Amino acid sequence: MLKRALADFLRDLGEMRGRSPRTIEAYRRDLAPWINYLEEQYAALPGTPRNDPLLLRIYLRQRGEAGVSNRSLARFLSALSSFQRFISGRRDAKAYIFKIPRIKYGSRLPEFIPQADAARLFEHDNARKDKQSYFYWRDYMMIALLYVTGVRREELAGIRLGDIDLRRGLIRVIGKGRKERIVPTGDTTLAELKQYLEKREAAVEDMGVAPTALFLNRRGAALSVRSVDRLAKKFGRAAGLDFTPHTLRHSFATHLMENGADLMLIKEILGHASLSTTQKYTHVTAETLKKVYRTAHPRSGSNR
Repeated sequence: MLKRALADFLRDLGEMRGRSPRTIEAYRRDLAPWINYLEEQYAALPGTPRNDPLLLRIYLRQRGEAGVSNRSLARFLSALSSFQRFISGRRDAKAYIFKIPRIKYGSRLPEFIPQADAARLFEHDNARKDKQSYFYWRDYMMIALLYVTGVRREELAGIRLGDIDLRRGLIRVIGKGRKERIVPTGDTTLAELKQYLEKREAAVEDMGVAPTALFLNRRGAALSVRSVDRLAKKFGRAAGLDFTPHTLRHSFATHLMENGADLMLIKEILGHASLSTTQKYTHVTAETLKKVYRTAHPRSGSNR
């Protein structure tokens, strides 16, 4: 029953709730081992109540002993709660509904690149030897848009030519839950984007294709999310930096905060559903201020 219900739940996430394939796969990874564990326990202990609280406690303890972090366990419990709400309307599901405990975990501050290091990315002072090619400009433009707009890697991969308004300097992106939003680009990035589009047009002509995706692979097809991730990391290493696309998103928000941008504005550009998600960047800047204070003030108590 549970395996069939899980398949129905994952299908509902995509068809009815508009969740991305990546999100659906994350739910599957969290819930499939739990359902396999339950079926093993039911087979070994047929007289045990289907929703015996001890089953969940033992599962959580085993996962913890296997090195799974509290943050990951909390994510599993959130997925389990959503799954149980989905099956709660079924006549035979009540026996499988567990009481969900709460797990505390430390809030990890987002990693970001300091502003001075981020500026180096746009000086073309790296180890790449193909700086006149389309593929260099593709990777450079990906880095520029990730940092200047704060879009997620899957949002970047999904940008089409028709999503770009060069006249107004705006780009339409499709975020989580298929929600659409508009992100601005600065004049410098807009000028570079126009240069990139010229390079892209020449590359497309050579390839003999007519794609609509903004960023293309060597066959002229749209880049995958995995390729965006890999190419962004490679570009950073050529500049002596180690980061992911999400690091650039964190850097975008952190640098806006450091330079006095309004928190609500940052929330809207990032596409956060809740202001509390955006508020983590206030903690990042507070930590930065404390670090500067400890190293610069003679009465900070630091040994410097």
